[in-house]
Amino acid sequence: FENPTPFSNLFEIFLILVIPFALTRTFGRMAGSIRQGYAILATMATIWLGFTALMMWTEFHHGGPAFDLAGGAMEGKETRFGIGGSSIFAVATTLTSTGAVNSFHSSYTGFGGGIEMLGMQLGEIAPGGVGSGLYGMLVMAIIAVFIAGLMVGRTPEYLGKKIGTREIKLAACYILVTPALVLGFTAVSMALSTPKDSMLNSGAHGFSEILYAYTSGANNNGSAFGGLSADTNWFNTTIGLAMLLGRFLPMVFVLALAGSLAEQTPVPKTAGTLRTEKPLFTGLLVGTIMIITGLTYFPALALGPLAEGLAS
Repeated sequence: FENPTPFSNLFEIFLILVIPFALTRTFGRMAGSIRQGYAILATMATIWLGFTALMMWTEFHHGGPAFDLAGGAMEGKETRFGIGGSSIFAVATTLTSTGAVNSFHSSYTGFGGGIEMLGMQLGEIAPGGVGSGLYGMLVMAIIAVFIAGLMVGRTPEYLGKKIGTREIKLAACYILVTPALVLGFTAVSMALSTPKDSMLNSGAHGFSEILYAYTSGANNNGSAFGGLSADTNWFNTTIGLAMLLGRFLPMVFVLALAGSLAEQTPVPKTAGTLRTEKPLFTGLLVGTIMIITGLTYFPALALGPLAEGLAS
């Protein structure tokens, strides 16, 4: 009864997104340049719109007689929302830490399930959770200016603060800790004999059930792929550890990074300073995010949702 109509569905999506998107303006005001906040907002919006378009495409146009008769992939979706409302909600909830669902994520097409997982694996930064999405995106911005600095042979700077060895080590720890939890626990679960008994499906989809469980837990999402019987000692313990470490360890690295930057004296802008409020930087940041995440998770995604999507 909480979401009875298509309008209420769109309004809930708006409520999910409004605070993390709005915090980019708050960041711009705190940084002394609203345009800095708009650059981060443009990055978040570009990723969100891209994921939404891909989800719509795969759910509306996936082949097969049943899909053709229903006008798309309607399995696991409410008829009052349809494919469009369900797809937008799925992208919104997996690109944030909301965890709410209005359709069964396990029933999406293979590619659709992969889009849901990839949204969380980005670190939920487009726009992400309330506060956590913003600081995750800012860490990625630091990585992006570091890469840009390497390309031009200049010491990287962000908002007048130099990005040195200590800062990049802390940023690297931030982006590595969650993938280590997700991929490590998934690998061990697949290697042991007992956890695999909890999978409802075999093959690529069964692997996706376990990968999704740890991706959701470590990234503080809370949604789940239906089919995995996670109420066992193994999954209760390991997903709990993924939730605990995946939430608090990144916070430790972010706070240490913020303290390191706060200790520095701002350096003045020069002709060689990378303008981080320009569209060029937005494009660089989007590319950095997708490349880093792709290199980290692509092998696992290839074994699960990509293999399922290509086989169907």
